[in-house]
Amino acid sequence: MKTIAFIGSGNMGSALIKAVSGAGNSQIEICITDADNEKAKQAAVAFNAKVIASNTEAAQKGDFIFLAVKPQVTRQVLAEIAPVLKKRLKSKNAPVLVSIAAGWSIAKLQQETGVKIPVARAMPNMPALIGRGMIALSASDELSSDKIDEVKDLLKGAGLVDCVEEKHMDAVTGLSGSGPAFVFLFIEALCDGAVRAGLPRDKALAYAAQTVLGAAAMIQETGDHPGALKDMVTSPGGTTIAGIAALEESAFRGTVIKAVEAAWKRSIELG
Repeated sequence: MKTIAFIGSGNMGSALIKAVSGAGNSQIEICITDADNEKAKQAAVAFNAKVIASNTEAAQKGDFIFLAVKPQVTRQVLAEIAPVLKKRLKSKNAPVLVSIAAGWSIAKLQQETGVKIPVARAMPNMPALIGRGMIALSASDELSSDKIDEVKDLLKGAGLVDCVEEKHMDAVTGLSGSGPAFVFLFIEALCDGAVRAGLPRDKALAYAAQTVLGAAAMIQETGDHPGALKDMVTSPGGTTIAGIAALEESAFRGTVIKAVEAAWKRSIELG
């Protein structure tokens, strides 16, 4: 029996617990601990897991320990579990620490624990809640290829899992980590524009969401550059070029670039 211990059961932690619980492996046991015990209980009931008493117990039991807490409390949690991790590493029974804390590098995670424990650093995003996330993964040198495959297998229920060099992780955080919020804002703005033009709000929201979903699917399925697809929609003197001109007057692309850059810089600061 393989034990997957989760420290933290917030939105993203719960998304990953759901993904692991849906892996269909009867040899997996899921344990959850959270500062909010009621939240842990709710996740345990929802995903056929059990609540454990402390972060220390999670470190003792987990073959894979998911650190699903905010970056601001990561140091405190690592201080709690460090003695257990040291003991397990010394006895050659080291678990794999999987961290989703933005900005926290593999080197810093190992430094705070005081041991070269195998670490997988993951950056999921909000659509993982419905199994449609984008999950970036980086691994420490101590993590074997077999263990990396195990981590990927555990996470695949949350969406697409892609291995990246750790040096790109802050950029990934700014793009796919924060990106869903930017897209939600864009969809809301599309909807408001249609409402201003007279379309009922429920219709406007449905059309806006499907438009964004369909456009994204076209990029994935065709492999075409978004600029080329944009040109296919843009007829001379038509409605689309009029709308694009309005967006560019407000520096639409430059503003989006700045948003990703700001999120990327904040990820670095959190580390």
